[in-house]
Amino acid sequence: MRRVCLAGAGPGDPELLTLKVLRLLQTASVVLHDSLVSAEILALANPAAKLIDVGKRCGRHAMTQDEICALLVREASAGDGLVLRLKGGDPMIFGRATEEMRALEAAGIGYDVAPGVTAALAAAASLKLSLTQRLVSRAVHFVAGHAADGSIPGHDFAALAQKGGTLAVYMGAMGFAGFAAHLVEAGLDPATPALAIENVSRPDERIVNGTVGSLPIALRAMGGGPVLVLVGEALAVRHAVAAPAALCA
Repeated sequence: MRRVCLAGAGPGDPELLTLKVLRLLQTASVVLHDSLVSAEILALANPAAKLIDVGKRCGRHAMTQDEICALLVREASAGDGLVLRLKGGDPMIFGRATEEMRALEAAGIGYDVAPGVTAALAAAASLKLSLTQRLVSRAVHFVAGHAADGSIPGHDFAALAQKGGTLAVYMGAMGFAGFAAHLVEAGLDPATPALAIENVSRPDERIVNGTVGSLPIALRAMGGGPVLVLVGEALAVRHAVAAPAALCA
């Protein structure tokens, strides 16, 4: 029986891989990867590894979640070596890791988890923006922008509309108009700063600035890449860092 690891590939920049995930990628016999895992990262895989695309993108599913779980169990039960289940971002943040862990447990298969850089943290670095700031933002909320059926999730929008926090809305592009409407209805000022960042950390990264009221219209011009939406007063104090970018290049 093979070993299994659920791992996070980060937002796309290969340099944001952890050393542990890189080592796993270079030694795995089988890699079941999401569509959000970049080609540059997959190029680092063990040349002898079997690469299987099990990605799910909005409206385009290579496999259902049940099929992915069954395949993961089947690959883990065949032969030796390592099966790497490689997910974009972090596997424990909107990565459907629970279903896959339960399937492995039901089959009596052990597994490990290797974290990755989640999109909100990569966005904060790219924007040179602290998501938490004294007297401005004392909390960060990671929330899903839409449910599996495309509807707006049943969040406690009254709680999310309270001042003093930053919202990181994952999968936020498709339903942000409805999401924003719920926030405003719950009392959030439509002039609250908001921005969308597409393909964070990648060469084609794109940022659209706005407010809760204006961003839904601006989102229509975004491409087809993964989009994270940030909302909150912390965005109003975004500023450029004076240190040359080459220091971290």
